[in-house]
Amino acid sequence: MKSICVYCGSADEIHPDFRQAGRQMGQALAENGILLIYGGGKTGIMGAVADGALEAGGQVTGVIVESMNTPALAHMGLTRLEVTATIHERKARMYALAEGYITLPGGFGTFDELFETLTWGQIGVHEKPIGLLNVRNYFEPLMAMIMHAEKEGFVFPEHRKMLCLAASPQELLACMGKHQHPTDAVKRWMRQDQ
Repeated sequence: MKSICVYCGSADEIHPDFRQAGRQMGQALAENGILLIYGGGKTGIMGAVADGALEAGGQVTGVIVESMNTPALAHMGLTRLEVTATIHERKARMYALAEGYITLPGGFGTFDELFETLTWGQIGVHEKPIGLLNVRNYFEPLMAMIMHAEKEGFVFPEHRKMLCLAASPQELLACMGKHQHPTDAVKRWMRQDQ
């Protein structure tokens, strides 16, 4: 993978471990020569991921929506900052630039980006790896819900396994490097094998 899109929260009133994990994720991407694609912000985990990558000599492309391109929110020290008119264009641009996706803790926007990316993998729109950096066990309740959905027949086991889960950036990148897209499950889901 030459580029990874990171989805994460922009809230500032969070535990310091979340911000530190963001910085470490950015550093790990830079150390592996991977271009960071992210939402272009300077606050919360978003800012920490970008700062970590930049401090380690990495390249960072931010994609921010016009309404958020303000001195209070936008990171002005990036390698490249792209501005889109709408949030839909922003997500589409980040998706197009990335060869993989990593989600760190965040709120509604982060969940939206994660599940859209998972859904697109489920129906075969892309075959890119998807990972969760499980800082402070943040994603344990989410994984329990996904396991419940699988148990109830709403999620195929192969689709759940598309999601790498790890506590450290290095473990997560290693897991994502072994990614094999569940093509047969996509065919079953899309009823192409009947």
